[in-house]
Amino acid sequence: MGKPLSVVVWSKEGCHYCAEVKAFLEEKEIPYQTVDVTYHDEFRDILEIKYGVRYVPVVEIGNGETYRGVTEIGVEHLQRALQESR
Repeated sequence: MGKPLSVVVWSKEGCHYCAEVKAFLEEKEIPYQTVDVTYHDEFRDILEIKYGVRYVPVVEIGNGETYRGVTEIGVEHLQRALQESR
């Protein structure tokens, strides 16, 4: 049996798309951690270095060895990435 998925949602306060992503994960009973970039431009710097974006939501999905960043807006992109990661 493989390692459980690790899911991290990079988000900010008041972000409609971020709330949509979190609601989707909660509905599917997928545990996740949140990195709040609201007052932390240095976190946005990390996103820019890792994925070339400064916006949120960004969802990182991994299994402890490899991680994938979902930077596209829309739950359908997250859903596809989760299916491919299992």
